[in-house]
Amino acid sequence: MRCHDDAPDAIGDGDLRGAGREPLERLLEEVGAHGYTLFTVEGRGTQGRRTADIDAFANIQVEVIAPGAVAGELLARLERDFFPRYAMVAYESEVRVLRRDKF
Repeated sequence: MRCHDDAPDAIGDGDLRGAGREPLERLLEEVGAHGYTLFTVEGRGTQGRRTADIDAFANIQVEVIAPGAVAGELLARLERDFFPRYAMVAYESEVRVLRRDKF
């Protein structure tokens, strides 16, 4: 879903292994995503069951709230630079932020 440039978007991606954490954090900084939440996840998908028992091999999920332009750049860079190397999902959704001064 595309949002207006002044409306924040929430972006999430999953199934990015712990080894991709540092490149992802660099990308977030480069595109201007000022904050994010990152956590270890486990589940089942097209590549079978993924557990989070070994940190270096665990899947990570990241949630980002950012203006539309930042979200668009982040999604484009994820598709170009990360999709070919990692089994991942990215999505975009319009969100309503109650503490807008934080963003």
